[in-house]
Amino acid sequence: MAENVKEKKKIGLSTQIFIALIGGALFGVILHYFIPASSIRDDIIVGGILHVVGQGFIRLMQMLVVPLVFCSLICGSMAIGDTKTLGKVGVKTIVFYLFTTAMAICVALGVAYIINPGIGISLDKVETSEVTVAEATSFVDTLLNIIPKNPISSLANGEMLPIIVFALFIGVMLAKLGKKASTVANFFSQFNEIMMEMTMAVMSVAPIGVFCLIAKTFAGIGFSAFLPMLKYMGSVTFALFLQGFVVYQVLLFIFTRLNPLKFIKKFFPVMMFAFTTATSNATIPLSIDTLEEKMGVSRKISSFTVPLGATINMDGTAIMQGVAVVFIAQVYGYSLTPSDLATVVATATLASIGTAGVPSVGLITLSMVLSSVGLPTEGIALIMGIDRILDMLRTAVNITGDAVCTTIVSHQNGALNKEVFNAQAK
Repeated sequence: MAENVKEKKKIGLSTQIFIALIGGALFGVILHYFIPASSIRDDIIVGGILHVVGQGFIRLMQMLVVPLVFCSLICGSMAIGDTKTLGKVGVKTIVFYLFTTAMAICVALGVAYIINPGIGISLDKVETSEVTVAEATSFVDTLLNIIPKNPISSLANGEMLPIIVFALFIGVMLAKLGKKASTVANFFSQFNEIMMEMTMAVMSVAPIGVFCLIAKTFAGIGFSAFLPMLKYMGSVTFALFLQGFVVYQVLLFIFTRLNPLKFIKKFFPVMMFAFTTATSNATIPLSIDTLEEKMGVSRKISSFTVPLGATINMDGTAIMQGVAVVFIAQVYGYSLTPSDLATVVATATLASIGTAGVPSVGLITLSMVLSSVGLPTEGIALIMGIDRILDMLRTAVNITGDAVCTTIVSHQNGALNKEVFNAQAK
C-alpha cells in the first residue's frame, strides 16, 4: 500500500520538464530585469553555466539522432517483413506526410494573410541575430541525394534521407534472409533497445537542460523582444493549433472513425514532452510506447512510421516557414504573387523533408524558402530571438502528425486494436 502511495506521489517526467520550463523562464526574467549587468551575471551564470549545461543537453540529443533513427528504421522494416506490405505502408506514409505538410503551409499562408503579422512592424524595434544561410538544392539533386553514394559518410555527416534509404534496405534484406542473418538481425534489435534506453536516460536530465535553455533565452531578451513580435507569434501559434487540433483530428476521424478527443487525451503527455524538449527524435521511444499501449497501434507499424516521420514530417516547421515568409515580405514591403505562394508551398514541403528533428533547424532551411521567392535572408534575423518558444510548439505539432499518420496506416493495415484505443485512459 505504501509503495502505491509513493508511485502516485512521484512526479512524471513531462510534469518535471514543464515545471523546469516555468522555473527557467522566471529565473531568466529575474536575471534580465532585477540583476544588474556584471561579469558574474553575463559571463559566469548566463554565458557560462546556463549556456554550457543547455548546449550540453542539446548535444546529448544530437548524439542520439543518427543511431536512433537508423536502428529504429531497420527494426521497423525488418518487423513488417513482407516487402509488398512494407512498400504499401511506406508509400501510404510518405504520401500522407507530404500531403499534410503541403496542407500545413496552406493553413499558415491563410492565417498569415488574415492576421498580417508584418504590417506596422518597425525594423528598429526588433532585435536581430546572426543568420546561417542554407544553400538551395534543386529538385533533381534532392531526389538524387536520397540515394547514398557512401552510406558510412551519410551516417557520419547526419544526412537523414540517405540514412533512411540505407536502413530500409538493410531491414528488408534481413527480413528476406530470415534465419541466415539472425545474428545481424539480433544485433540491430538489441542495439535499438540500447538506443531507446539511452534516449530515456538522456531525457531523465531534460528538466535541467530545459531550465538552462529557457533561462538563457529570457535572460538575454526578457519580454521586450516579444512585444513587437506578438502578431507574428500569434499567427504561428494559431496556425499550429489549427493543424494539430483541427486538421489532424478531422483526418483521423475521416480515415478511422475513431474519437479525436480520446486520441488527444491519450497522446497529450507525449505532446507536452515534445513541447518541452523541442526535438522530434527524443520523443520516438515515448511516442511508440504510447501508440502501442494506449492507442492499440501495432509496434511493427509504429517502429517504422514514427522514426520516418521524425525525419521527413515537419508540418510545424513548414507552418513557421509559411508565416515567416509572409511576415518578412510585409516587413520589407515585398508583394508576393500567387506564383510566389505556390513556390513557397513547393519549396517549404521539400525543405522540410530533409530537416533533422533537432531544435531550431527549421530556421536554417527557411533561408532556402526565402531565396526561392527573392526575399532577403537577413529577414530570418528578425525572428531568431523568439524562435525558441515557437520551436517547442512546432515540435509538438510535428510528433502529433506522426502519431495520427501511424494510427491511420495501422488501421488501414488491420493492425489497430480498437478496444485498446477506446479503453479508458489511466
